Amino acid sequence: MTIREQGQASGTDASVGQLVEQLSAQISALVRDEMALATAEMKRKGAQAGIGIGIGGAGAVMALLGLGALVAAAILGLAVVLAAWLSALIIGVVLLVVAGVISAAGITQVRNSAPPVPEKAVRSTKQDIETVRESVRR
Repeated sequence: MTIREQGQASGTDASVGQLVEQLSAQISALVRDEMALATAEMKRKGAQAGIGIGIGGAGAVMALLGLGALVAAAILGLAVVLAAWLSALIIGVVLLVVAGVISAAGITQVRNSAPPVPEKAVRSTKQDIETVRESVRR
């Protein structure tokens, strides 16, 4: 081996070492960034599901109030002729309609939060893996 070849081998070794060091640092940063993205996405989805569950609970409370009003309407209907129970019946029906609308909004919120998978982070990670594979093939 000549002196020139030895110099090239030494320069190549240093370059490969630097490349491996850079690759290690970049992969580490990439993994940290992907984890941060997944964490942020899961927090957002969890908050959205929590809001939906809260709205659904409010709908359930309204339904309970509507049932109470309907029971009061039935009692008043048996006890008195028309006006008192009719007004209680109307209030009960209105409460049940409001409960249905609120519950439907809550169910929509819960459905929009599912599935609880960090989709953007998974997609980004798959794209990163494919980019690395393509780079290795070259």
